[in-house]
Amino acid sequence: MTLYPPAVKRAVKLLASVLVTVAFMWWAFRRTDWAAQFASLKSANYLWLLPYFVCLTLIHIFRTLRWGSLLSGMERVPFRQLNEASGIGFMMLLVLPFRLGEFARPFLIAQRSSIRRSAAMTSVVLERIVDGLFVAASMRILLFFVPTETAEVRYVKLGSWLMFAVFGGGLLFLLFGLWQQERTVRLIRATVGRVAPGVADKVADIVDTFVGAMRQLPDAKQLVAFFAYTAAYWGINGVGMMMLARAFDCSGAAAGAVCQPLTLTLFQSYVVLCVLVVGLMIPAAPGMLGTFQAATLVGLSLFLPPAVVNAGGLAYANVLWLAQTVQTVGFGLLLMSLGHLSFREIAGKMGPDGGPASSSPSSAA
Repeated sequence: MTLYPPAVKRAVKLLASVLVTVAFMWWAFRRTDWAAQFASLKSANYLWLLPYFVCLTLIHIFRTLRWGSLLSGMERVPFRQLNEASGIGFMMLLVLPFRLGEFARPFLIAQRSSIRRSAAMTSVVLERIVDGLFVAASMRILLFFVPTETAEVRYVKLGSWLMFAVFGGGLLFLLFGLWQQERTVRLIRATVGRVAPGVADKVADIVDTFVGAMRQLPDAKQLVAFFAYTAAYWGINGVGMMMLARAFDCSGAAAGAVCQPLTLTLFQSYVVLCVLVVGLMIPAAPGMLGTFQAATLVGLSLFLPPAVVNAGGLAYANVLWLAQTVQTVGFGLLLMSLGHLSFREIAGKMGPDGGPASSSPSSAA
């Protein structure tokens, strides 16, 4: 089998991510009413960005505290060190393609505590599983109250079932590994090992690491805090999206201007949020550009007519994406500067083996 240099692999992954972004950008913008979109952007009341940035800051704090609760079974990490690892890690997750930035937080917290990187990676996996199941369950419940059964609703329901399958299956597999560690490793080597022995070794190592980390779960009080922070994090997310939508009600439009007003109820905002999370599961280029806008439009189309979705809806999606990107990158750069770190230094060492994440055999997970 031909082995390609890491630089070639990184270039291929980057090209693939760019192609995904181009495809979703084309889909999102293919029916855009450009005049109405620019009118929505021009007439928007951007003062609503102020409370939205407050929501984004609270979301960052709750995500950070939530991770600290999960890590507390191994070590109580002070908030400052935890915040540095979280802020920089979330930025790396956003700016690196194919979610390779997931390796950043474990690398950074291992530098700031006695927690092993592999154990910290397990905490990130648990976060993703909990978030996936939480969003999938929320979406299934919310869709019961969507009155119409359109093609878009059916696609969204299918997406929720896929989330259940992916994250629920992953959780069951890891729990089985916790219960029957040796049997799980033998099963991996007997199945995956027949086709790809190297991959089987990696998966077996992941199971071993997960089992070790699961035996260091936090106490009941910290677990309750973890789920409380999770509910608060997602709850504020939906509230913030509803508030930002009020900026596009065309109340500031000039007389005679072409502007399609957009409003979202709290219920509708949570549905759009769930659809957005499903869309962001698709690996894409840095910044999640394209998949973010396309998923937001799908969510909006469940409630709003096409004329609004392809004008004010797209303007809303772009401002929503830009606000989240500015906040995440801004926090990350600030914390990186205060910590005297460089992007190249982190990206070059954050892989599970101490090398670049993009060249790691397990980075595809």
